[in-house]
Amino acid sequence: MKRLHVHVAVADLEASIRFYSALFAAEPTSVKGDYAKWMLDDPRVNFAISTRSPVKGLNHLGMQVESAEELAEMHARLEPLQAVPESQTSCCYAKSDKYWVNDPQGVAWETFHTLADIPVWGKSVVSDAVQAAQGARSGPAAEACCGADTNAQAVVRDCC
Repeated sequence: MKRLHVHVAVADLEASIRFYSALFAAEPTSVKGDYAKWMLDDPRVNFAISTRSPVKGLNHLGMQVESAEELAEMHARLEPLQAVPESQTSCCYAKSDKYWVNDPQGVAWETFHTLADIPVWGKSVVSDAVQAAQGARSGPAAEACCGADTNAQAVVRDCC
């Protein structure tokens, strides 16, 4: 079964946790110093917030799947749309296999299968095409997963 994923970049993590906890009538299932996540069943959504992006607001949307088979099915659908793969990527305190694609408006969509939780934010770089919605960055790859390094050679974004 699939779960909608929404990732919002926030300026104040504590205030945002209070707001979304009230909105969802639930506490986050995961809280780190720069990140929080709610795994909700009603509605079925993986809602994440983080402070890593300089651009605040909607960062990306996605579909979280529960198996490698579901991810392969989603990849088959996304392949004609020039999906960008990331295998065994470490991002947002999780190791995942994923595909990125932009919709016609430029909104980035992440389709992913989480393989394991990890204790660090991670490291991940995705293609320029996927990142067009937030603007290009240039320079060496960001040290942190999908970080907000404005000097990154490949354009990167907050993920998960």
